[in-house]
Amino acid sequence: MDTTFKGAARRLTDFDLPRLGARIGVGEDEIHAFLDVETSGHGFDAQGRPIILFEPHVFFRNLSGAARAQAVAAGLAYVRWGEKPYPRDSYPRLKAACAIDETAALRSASWGLGQVLGENFKAAGFLTVQAMVEAMMEDEALQLAAAVNFIAANRLDDKLRKHDWAGFAKLQRRVLQEERL
Repeated sequence: MDTTFKGAARRLTDFDLPRLGARIGVGEDEIHAFLDVETSGHGFDAQGRPIILFEPHVFFRNLSGAARAQAVAAGLAYVRWGEKPYPRDSYPRLKAACAIDETAALRSASWGLGQVLGENFKAAGFLTVQAMVEAMMEDEALQLAAAVNFIAANRLDDKLRKHDWAGFAKLQRRVLQEERL
């Protein structure tokens, strides 16, 4: 894995939103609503890397034995979500975590526009977390496609089709809370 995490960093086009929304039976307006509420509005930082949030509690649960002890000692892993504040830039932590266990580290970050947690690579439509990260580095359309796949896999799409924003938010919070356990 290229630990610069820099790829093509292509932005969404006008054609991407309706094309990706059609996968789950929603239009551009519903995808815009999702993006407006659930995302930072862009998928890449100023350096052209996917927007990420490294989650130390997820790294903890993805490790065991000596690797877990090493990560805890380095301050990269801890038991519970919210135990310590997150730094502004997650990349230094992610790179240090990759040096301990690349797969566990990549599974422990939320990626791109929809902030799909690496653990959810299968629900996002990928065979490996590495494949998901490579896609996240390439373009926002692939980032949004991963989020759309995640929405469908977790049966959140019906709420979007019905414009049940509160129901969508409630189900999504439940899914996210399950991730935090």
